[in-house]
Amino acid sequence: MSFPACKHRRTKPVVPAVPGVLTWLAAEPFRLFFFSGALWSIIGVSLWPLFYAGQLGFYPGITHARIMIEAFGAAFVVGFLGTAGPRMATAPRLTAVELLLLFVLHATNGVLHLKLQIRAADACFLSLLVILLLCLVIRVVKFRQEAPPPQLILALTGLLCGIAGTTMWLNPDWTATPERYRLAGLLVYQGLLLPPVLGIGSFLFPRILGGSFGETSTPSALRDKLFCTLAAAGLIIGSFFLETAGQPIPAYLLRAGTAAAYLLTGVRWRRRAGDPPGGTLAKGLPWALLTGLLGLAAAGFAYDRRVGLEHLLYIGCFGLLILVVGSRVLFGHSGNPAGFEQRSWVARLLIAGALVAATTRAVAEMVPRIMISHHQYAAWFWGLTVLLWLVWHRRRFLNRDPE
Repeated sequence: MSFPACKHRRTKPVVPAVPGVLTWLAAEPFRLFFFSGALWSIIGVSLWPLFYAGQLGFYPGITHARIMIEAFGAAFVVGFLGTAGPRMATAPRLTAVELLLLFVLHATNGVLHLKLQIRAADACFLSLLVILLLCLVIRVVKFRQEAPPPQLILALTGLLCGIAGTTMWLNPDWTATPERYRLAGLLVYQGLLLPPVLGIGSFLFPRILGGSFGETSTPSALRDKLFCTLAAAGLIIGSFFLETAGQPIPAYLLRAGTAAAYLLTGVRWRRRAGDPPGGTLAKGLPWALLTGLLGLAAAGFAYDRRVGLEHLLYIGCFGLLILVVGSRVLFGHSGNPAGFEQRSWVARLLIAGALVAATTRAVAEMVPRIMISHHQYAAWFWGLTVLLWLVWHRRRFLNRDPE
């Protein structure tokens, strides 16, 4: 038996509120920063073919390096930490105002580098890192409902390295000697990305490889992880000072050894017996890490050729990991996490393109007669690889996870 609705007092059905676009993007800033960072990556490498074709009025060495680290690599750091950081601390998401401020600084940084206003661009980059760090620290200290995982310390270490190195660049007296200038470069070019790769990697790689997130389950395991995390951060930063003290081989080997030990002890790289085989993208993780370790070791032993050899780390490791982890985030937040586990010819092309670009750029430094051609080949390979990545994920940038 049903009762008729009262005609005198109609009530409207409750409709769940749909967040606005800015609120949605602020909760998941990776959508904006991953897309923008990928575009800046294409712009950064395109400077070399334009220069060799006589279409660029300046030598792009510094501009290329700054764009690739500050506008590309840092965009993925901001996007990932801006999304995962508050979740790890069970704290409120970023606000729309914070998102807009961070993105304006990010975009302005890239534009100013193209206009050769390096100092102003670095000032924007410094502001970006400081504001992101404050957003995360305030949430952890004031709003957290439970302690974030120790791996977040390494991610924050990367931000602190970037802040320290950029601050040194903005104060010429602090980089008056070649050793100090090299230290500033190490803090930004490697310190900004290497610690977050280890911290985020030890937390996320187990998930990518078919397990659960790399979370500790007991108080003793938590203490051990905290100790290992602090030790890894200290050893990486210490290796920068060791290198500028005139010991490049021990410094690079210390960096490589710390990274290898931290990930080998914190990540189960083999799937359990009976587990289904991993997807194509997951198989790119070991290749990326091996390429990065090779690049660190080779740059230490051939220090005069380190600029090219370090691209094994920058492209083959950092770049490829960004594409793999970015893909995992996009699949997961678009409501299709199982899609990451599939075999894909597109994923094979992405892995191959990144590794070929890294190898080509490293070889260019070793054989001077092919340097110009291989600079261009490496730029084309990487640019097309990132463009393919963007086209592949074009719908996932806009698809909302229904949960």
